[in-house]
Amino acid sequence: MVRIRVLVVDDHRIFAESLAAALAAEPDVDVSAAGSGPAALRCLERAAAEGRRFDVLLVDADLGAAPGAVPAQRESGSGPPPTGSDGIALVAGVRVSHPGVRTVVLAERDDPRRAALALQAGASGWVAKDCSLSRLLAVIRGVLREETHLPPALLTGVLRELTAARKHRTDSERLVESLTPREHEVLRCMVAGLGRKDVAARLFLSPHTVRTHMQNVLGKLGVHSTLAAVALARRAGVRPADLAGDVVERSGQLA
Repeated sequence: MVRIRVLVVDDHRIFAESLAAALAAEPDVDVSAAGSGPAALRCLERAAAEGRRFDVLLVDADLGAAPGAVPAQRESGSGPPPTGSDGIALVAGVRVSHPGVRTVVLAERDDPRRAALALQAGASGWVAKDCSLSRLLAVIRGVLREETHLPPALLTGVLRELTAARKHRTDSERLVESLTPREHEVLRCMVAGLGRKDVAARLFLSPHTVRTHMQNVLGKLGVHSTLAAVALARRAGVRPADLAGDVVERSGQLA
């Protein structure tokens, strides 16, 4: 019998232990639990090192949130969530560090925007915490068959959010394509968090020249601040400059 290894990630101990116990009663499921994002990542690393990789993560959407707190809303299409210990950020991190692991988000409420963000971050499903055990098992087995699972009531809202995100991304990509190669490199440095002097030193340009390039970037992107330019660049998929490995050209020679 092929066994499914599941990791429950929830900072509500009673819920996590109850769900883990219910899943462990299934003959083909091995289950563990973690109470935070960092603890979950340690479990994943340890299991991978021991040759016992997890197949599915069940992640609390509100992982790490204060009781009763309202989750912060983010603009549609603004890219993956920032790195952190919340549930959706954990999904994004796991997609990068453990791409073979499927993730399912467990939520206390239907929220099309956050469900869309979870899918964009790499989740394979969004399931209500109060769903039946049989439904949850069906989702677990389904995502291992490369299926995506959403509650029917969320489908329309999630599709609307994803369509809006795609439009934002397409518009952003079109604006970024209007930049010259040098302006694009300056933008990548901005995405990496470099200020004007650091960009100048990196690209072997004067601060005045970099200022001109930055002003041109803002003008072509139709924004009025560096933060807005960086947000648009991220929507368009612009990678930050690799501060450790990129090679910069100077006077026709590689520097």
